[in-house]
Amino acid sequence: MWISIVGGIILFILLSIWIIPQFAVFQMTRMKSSTYEQCLDLLEQHKVFRKKQYDDCDKEELFIRSHDGLALHGYYIESFPASKRVIIIVHGYTSALTWSAQFMAMFFKLGFNVLLVDQRRHGQSEGQYTTFGFNEKKDVQAWVDWVIARKGEDCAIGLHGQSLGGGTVLEYAAMHRPQVRFIIADCPYSDLTELIHHQVTKLNHMPAWPIMPLINRLLKRKAGFELEDVSPIRVMKTCRLPIMFIHGSKDIFVPTYMSADLYNAKPEPKAFMLVDGATHGVSYCIDKERYEANVTDFVLQVVGKPQSEELEQPASARMPVCDSLPEQLAPNEGSSVLQGAT
Repeated sequence: MWISIVGGIILFILLSIWIIPQFAVFQMTRMKSSTYEQCLDLLEQHKVFRKKQYDDCDKEELFIRSHDGLALHGYYIESFPASKRVIIIVHGYTSALTWSAQFMAMFFKLGFNVLLVDQRRHGQSEGQYTTFGFNEKKDVQAWVDWVIARKGEDCAIGLHGQSLGGGTVLEYAAMHRPQVRFIIADCPYSDLTELIHHQVTKLNHMPAWPIMPLINRLLKRKAGFELEDVSPIRVMKTCRLPIMFIHGSKDIFVPTYMSADLYNAKPEPKAFMLVDGATHGVSYCIDKERYEANVTDFVLQVVGKPQSEELEQPASARMPVCDSLPEQLAPNEGSSVLQGAT
């Protein structure tokens, strides 16, 4: 009898050791992503963006090829044809480009045209696995090259990434084109090994060993990368590109300290904004006014105020409703968001 019980326990442990890493890797790389409508519905629930704003803007649909042959999908909104400024907004895991639309009006006020992109395996972009920036950073490069081809070598490009998008744009910083002038990373992870260790041990209360090594082996076999291949904090240690980090104080999914670590590791110029009470990915929803004010100060200090001719719009242009017009733009006097935490 005891032999049967012990044997059953051993069998259960062995099955668990096999099943748990399989499930974890699926959750990491192949979870079903939200539809465009689901993202817009959620934004309306948060009362930060309306479907009508998305429907009413003139969108140019784009498909480009990734370095490994995938079709990548996006929408380009050129509200200011004379402006050389373009912001590329990159969404998070299981989301889609419509979630990024909440940030459009903020950048329109700064004279930026907007490129919303679907990350590989999300929205209408092809792909089988999410790789947390390992391949996605090259997708960003492809989008940057598209913008340069469209707007010219003298264009000024900004990147805004949230969660997975934040990790992606920080990984991209290691290879960025000179036209990329700044990055805004909203709730990014500092290191993929540390993130998964946190989620395995703290959120799911499982032992790091042997789960972590098995996850790593499965990632390499299935998705072609390992945890240690993705480490934005490693990139930040030598990065001179202006970067603003934003994080919610109550984020436990990607813990808040990760942005603090990234900020501390990065040389100047840099900025950090902590949003009190915000959980993962909702800092803008929680404190929209302060988010916009800090981002505006940061961007203006990097690229300056747009010229009046850059803000001219064709009569036929349609864009999401803005709360105010661009002519009021100016950094807050006596403050410099680039000099430290806000």
